[in-house]
Amino acid sequence: MSKSNGTLILILGALTAIAPFSIDMYLPGMNEIAKDLGTPISDVQLTLTSFFFGISFGQLFYGPIVDRFGRKIPLLVGLTLYIVSSLACGFSNSVNSLIFFRFLQSLGACAGMVIPRAVVRDVFSPHEGAKVFSQIILVMGIAPILAPTVGGLLLQFASWNWIFFTLTGISTLMLFGSLLVFQDTKGGDSSISLKIAPVIKEYVEVFSNPIFKTYVLSSGFSASVMFAYIAGSPFVFMVLNGLSQTEYSYLFGFNAFGLILSSQINRILLKKFEAATIVKYVGYSYLILCSLLIIFEIFGLGFIPMLVLIFFLVSAFGLIVPNASALAMAPFSKNAGSASALMGALQMVFGAVSTAAVSLLHDGSAYPMITVMSMSGIMSLACLFFLGKTHKKIKES
Repeated sequence: MSKSNGTLILILGALTAIAPFSIDMYLPGMNEIAKDLGTPISDVQLTLTSFFFGISFGQLFYGPIVDRFGRKIPLLVGLTLYIVSSLACGFSNSVNSLIFFRFLQSLGACAGMVIPRAVVRDVFSPHEGAKVFSQIILVMGIAPILAPTVGGLLLQFASWNWIFFTLTGISTLMLFGSLLVFQDTKGGDSSISLKIAPVIKEYVEVFSNPIFKTYVLSSGFSASVMFAYIAGSPFVFMVLNGLSQTEYSYLFGFNAFGLILSSQINRILLKKFEAATIVKYVGYSYLILCSLLIIFEIFGLGFIPMLVLIFFLVSAFGLIVPNASALAMAPFSKNAGSASALMGALQMVFGAVSTAAVSLLHDGSAYPMITVMSMSGIMSLACLFFLGKTHKKIKES
């Protein structure tokens, strides 16, 4: 790998880390936010749901714009919106205003979701792209380790508001860094229409591709596993099982380390196996792990066995995402931005639905989180099985 490609991957990883930082950094403060704003924690969980819905909608907006105007200008605009809305989140004095500004914050974070995937498709082949996505996950995977830890440390010395002020500072640095370092990997294309009807038609054509559909839906349900865990773990770990904010942060970071480790194991596996083969067998592991998770909870086998299974489920995400992303993007070139946007949007829709489900099913037990995680994992395998074995049709170079 050349030095320029190494720098590019580092930049793309940092941009992709914006969203997980926005999600994970304030998780240890959910209870404090609920107390400070005088609202139930189930309402505070909706700030997470609004963020996911915003990312879903916003990515669809970015797709054709990224194809029409190139990669850099939309990135700078998105980062600017993120900075302003993060600052507004810090000054929020009600849960409703926090929900609203989290939605705006997510629209800014969309730039860091759509553009890196499009750039990988611009520069790398599908097989190499799977390796690059694994490296990006290595960089962005540091976020779930650092973010809750930083959030927990901040809460020891300051109020929850400073979590969002810190995000404002980090994103400001990224804006200046992108302005100085980031270069367009593909220029704008004036033939790309921004009118509603052609944009919708293009998205329909992208989703109609059987290869795209299979791997996007499978990875979408895989994302649901992850986001159900993110939404439910503060209550399950801290309230039901008595972990402190610091202990929760360490445990969350340990699970994130599993995701990083699996993404790097994926790079080794890609030397011997095709990306589609890896996705298929990880799907089988979901069936086993999710079934055990339900059985262990029904028979009350304790907190530690549940943590072990959750660790492996989170780790599996690091094998699914890089491979499924590269395979889903493989059929597209001219409209890589739209394909990236639709893929990211669908994954976030799945995430938003799963977090909303955890919140709506809240009954004072661990069952809402476990049920949503388990059903999502099983559906991820079902998509691979019932939508056809399209992995056999992929010719990787």
